Amino acid sequence: MRGLRLRNATCTAIAPTGTLSILAGTSPGIEPLFALAFRRHGVLSGETLVETTPVLERVLAESGLQPGPVIAKVLEKGNLRDVEGVPESLEHLLVTALEIPPIRHLEVQAAFQRHVDNSVSKTVNLPHDATREDVAWIYRRAWELQLKGVTVYRFGSKRTQVIELGAADSPDRYLHGSKCDPEECRL
Repeated sequence: MRGLRLRNATCTAIAPTGTLSILAGTSPGIEPLFALAFRRHGVLSGETLVETTPVLERVLAESGLQPGPVIAKVLEKGNLRDVEGVPESLEHLLVTALEIPPIRHLEVQAAFQRHVDNSVSKTVNLPHDATREDVAWIYRRAWELQLKGVTVYRFGSKRTQVIELGAADSPDRYLHGSKCDPEECRL
């Protein structure tokens, strides 16, 4: 802005924060909560860790709900969708990555990309039944939004995954995401 020539190709960057946040015990940046409860495979010498989102119990208590029964259900399926006794407002407050429509993932990334020289690390999480056309649409839309990069992950696309929804032995019996009208899924 002052007419000085810069040696740097870029001045601003955001480090990929998904994995780094695990090490630091912090927020994963612009990534939404992957799940409220999940199993992380292959860590600490091949162990499986069961994790719950720390904010869950606090939000339930502040809402006057008994955390025990709700958390038991969340441990099975990973999210609050259709858990008996949980108001819809909490389902929307604690929405998870697979419940967010792809366009919303892209819009969040675009909001940050406008202010960062390098590409912004962000994953568009898709349910298992996402099609090639869904993925193609995401890449086209990312280009239209002038994103410098985009990551797409279709849940269950690998035989084994690092992260599985819920803490139960077979959480795959539950919905791994939802395709919803972006106008109906606004937060």
